[in-house]
Amino acid sequence: MKTASTGGAPVLSQRALGRATLARQMLLTRERTTVLAVVERLIGLQAQLARPPYVGLWSRIREFAREDLTRALQRREVVRATLMRCTLHLMSARDYVQLRAVIQPVLDRAMKSVLRERTDGLGLPALISAARTHLQEKPRTFEALRDLLVLGDPEGDARAMGYAVRCLLPLVQVPTDTAWGFPAAADFALADAWLGQPIPTAEASPLPLVSRYLAAFGPASVSDMQTWSGLQGLREVFEALRPTLLSFRDDRGCELFDLPDAPRPLEDVDAPVRFIPDFDNLVLGHDDRRRLISDEHRAAIFLPNLHILPTFLVDGRVAGTWKVEAKKASATLVIEPFTAVSRPARGALTEEGDALLRFLEPEAASFAVRVAGASTSKPRRAATPK
Repeated sequence: MKTASTGGAPVLSQRALGRATLARQMLLTRERTTVLAVVERLIGLQAQLARPPYVGLWSRIREFAREDLTRALQRREVVRATLMRCTLHLMSARDYVQLRAVIQPVLDRAMKSVLRERTDGLGLPALISAARTHLQEKPRTFEALRDLLVLGDPEGDARAMGYAVRCLLPLVQVPTDTAWGFPAAADFALADAWLGQPIPTAEASPLPLVSRYLAAFGPASVSDMQTWSGLQGLREVFEALRPTLLSFRDDRGCELFDLPDAPRPLEDVDAPVRFIPDFDNLVLGHDDRRRLISDEHRAAIFLPNLHILPTFLVDGRVAGTWKVEAKKASATLVIEPFTAVSRPARGALTEEGDALLRFLEPEAASFAVRVAGASTSKPRRAATPK
C-alpha cells in the first residue's frame, strides 16, 4: 500500500483506506465460504429490514443462495437482534452470547435518550420480569407483548414499556419461511430460551470488540469505532491495545489504528462494481466516510427519515443508488449514478445488475437493467455473478 509520512506515523490516502476496507468487507472478490463465517468476520450485518442482509451476502459470497442464510437462521446459528447503535443486526449466536453485554451500555443510553422522563414510574425491574414471563409462554410480536404489559398496568405508557423491554431484555426475532426470513411483524423470543444457554449480563470489557472491529473495518480511528458501535469512551481501550497495533494518519492528520497482519492492498488494486443493500455497515462503519463516499453525495444516501438507500460501487467508491421496480411478470433494476459512468463501468453494472435482479426476483419472466436512462432487457437465463 502506498503511504506518505510526515516524520511520524505513515499517512494513508483515502483511496488506500477504501481499498483496505473493501478487502476486509469481502468486496474486492467474492469468496467461497459459509454464511456463518461471513457474519462473524463482519461482526454482524445491519438488518433493519429483512431483505438487505441477503443482498449483502450475495455481493460477498460466491454462489450464495437465499436458503443458505434462511437455514442458518432456522438452525439458530445466526440471530436477528437489537445490537450496535440500538438497531437490528444479524449476528452469529456465538457472537451474540459473547457481545450482548458489551453492547448493553449502548442500549441503556438509547433508552434514556429516547424515553427521557417517560421511564419515570415504569418500574423497570417489575416490567422486565413481566415481559420475561409473557415471553416464556411463547414468542410474541411487540404489539402483542405491549398489549399484555398494559393489562398489568392500564395507566402505563405502552410504547415506553415496549422500548424499555427491547433495550433491557436480551431478545431475538423468530425466523419463518417467508421470502426473506422474517415477516414485517416478527415474533420475539427470549434469547436464552432460543439459544438454550444463558446470556451474560455482567458489565463486559469492549477490548476484544476493538480488535474485531479493526479486522473488519480498519484502519480506523477511535471515533470511527464509536460511530459504528454506539459505544462511548473508547480512547482508553485503544490506548491499552496500542502496543499491539499499528498507527497511521489520514490526510487530515487523524490517528488511525490497525492490526499488524490485516490486509492493506495497493491503491491500484482492481475494485469491481458491487451492489450494496440498504443500511449496509459498509457505509455506516466509520465516522469519517470519505474513504468510500464523497461528502457531496452523502445527502443522497442518508435520508432525513433515517433510511439509508442501497448503493453501488464503481472503482471502490459509492457511485450512486439503485432500486427494483417489479410489475406483474417483469422486473427492472434502476441504477442512478451520481455522475456519468464510463462505458466499461456501465457494462459491468449491467452485467452485475442483471445477476442481482434475478437473485431478487426469481419468479419474474423478464428482466431489464436501466442505467441513467439507458436500458437493457434480457430473457430468463441463469446468471452467475463473478
